Amino acid sequence: MSDNPANVTQLLQLSAAGDSTATSRLSELLYQELRREAERQFLREDAGHTLQPTALIHESFLRLMDQRETSWKSREHFLGVAATMMRRILTDHARGRQRLKRGGDRQREILLDEHQLSVQDPDDILIVHDALQKLEQVDSRQARIVELRFFAGMSNAEVADVLDLSLRTVEAEWAFARAWLRKEMNEPQEK
Repeated sequence: MSDNPANVTQLLQLSAAGDSTATSRLSELLYQELRREAERQFLREDAGHTLQPTALIHESFLRLMDQRETSWKSREHFLGVAATMMRRILTDHARGRQRLKRGGDRQREILLDEHQLSVQDPDDILIVHDALQKLEQVDSRQARIVELRFFAGMSNAEVADVLDLSLRTVEAEWAFARAWLRKEMNEPQEK
């Protein structure tokens, strides 16, 4: 079976139904994409980060394959959910580190450039997570767009496809969400 999108979707559905052969084939087909995404995520992290990309990939994949009640629609749907899973794992890891450190008197500045958020400190993932939760209250679709762009590394066109929106809508909402997040994350943090 080739790795064209229709076959990946079929394998996702078979795997969700409990077919271990399909799960094995999926891991072969999607592992490299998940690995590229995890490595892209870790480019924004400090070199001494205690969580490794391989651990992030494996934990994400195991959690995804455990989603027996999810009806996978496409490869993009799977990768979008994988982005959410990676976000949760990184957030949980950062919270654990923060509990150990109990620092927090540093001033943090998170930059948003034309294409992505830039997180310079492992603890900043918590600021991104908290800001995304606030954005979700304001506009859940924009929060989902940010999540797919930032954590899944998807292009605007891929996000439009996954969310069944026009490219123009995604571009406009991505621009608004970046501006909103820039303001939210650069305001002084309440203690």
